[in-house]
Amino acid sequence: MIDLPTDLPADLVPLSWLLGVWEGTGMLEYDAQGRTMTGEFSHRVSFSHDGGNALNYSATAWFEDADGTRNDLVAETGYWRLSRPATEEDAGPALLPPLVPRTEPRTVHDVEELRTAEGGFEIEVALVHSDGISELYLGQVRGPRIDIATDAIVRPAGAKEYSSATRMYGLVEGDLLWAWDVAALGSALASHASARLARVQ
Repeated sequence: MIDLPTDLPADLVPLSWLLGVWEGTGMLEYDAQGRTMTGEFSHRVSFSHDGGNALNYSATAWFEDADGTRNDLVAETGYWRLSRPATEEDAGPALLPPLVPRTEPRTVHDVEELRTAEGGFEIEVALVHSDGISELYLGQVRGPRIDIATDAIVRPAGAKEYSSATRMYGLVEGDLLWAWDVAALGSALASHASARLARVQ
């Protein structure tokens, strides 16, 4: 059973089942440039909130050599939020304050107006990797399942080729399951990694 915070902003309620720290293991398997890269890795993911309209996200992954030496894989940080048009009551862009003060907090009714014909909510996920790659994902949350696909990827000049990705997250028997497909290193979009994580906090 999951205890959901009662102090969440209304915009975060559809994503609230993600909140917490999750840890577990996953499997990597990807074919590129004539090689199959495969192996087990450990993964730690954190979803938190600070009272704003987005979930804060961070994740680290690593694998261990036979002698127990930890080898870090790329880490990620970012924000998950419901997709909605910005209003004059929203801050930004940059450090700009709202054009009009918000008189009342957004309500469940406001959020319900964002529900799609499929019964879910459109979301936006902005991620930055420790190797400098940035991703913008668009997709939907429908109950305890999220499906997202890249709308844009920005790579530094020295980064390896990476052109698109999809991710799926789901809550199954209290665990967070995810799968990540990528198109990278000259290969088409294909299964890349998946994991099962248990809530630890």
